[in-house]
Amino acid sequence: METIHHTHSDHHYHPPNYQKSGWFQKMFNPLRGLIDGIEVRNYHLAHIICQVIPCCCPFERNVNLFGRTLHIPALCKLNPVYDELVAMRFRALSFLADERGEDVTKYIC
Repeated sequence: METIHHTHSDHHYHPPNYQKSGWFQKMFNPLRGLIDGIEVRNYHLAHIICQVIPCCCPFERNVNLFGRTLHIPALCKLNPVYDELVAMRFRALSFLADERGEDVTKYIC
């Protein structure tokens, strides 16, 4: 597996939507910063993160009701720290694959 090299100079790079507007979203900025600050450098922690945080939204599904199919969209984006959790999961996968040389396909959907 190829190693990914970050070209951005800031260690804790955040995507453009990191500073979300609105008082409800801003209320979660300290928690977002805490989650983003977690460095995955432990084998056991990386596995726990990959097992606990799903690779895709578990709520999205199609439901058949009275002969019609209703699509329930992914609700995970309603979680105010969703992006940070996904980023932490990615850091854990990268640690396991790049630094530990493990096969992480069991954690990929």
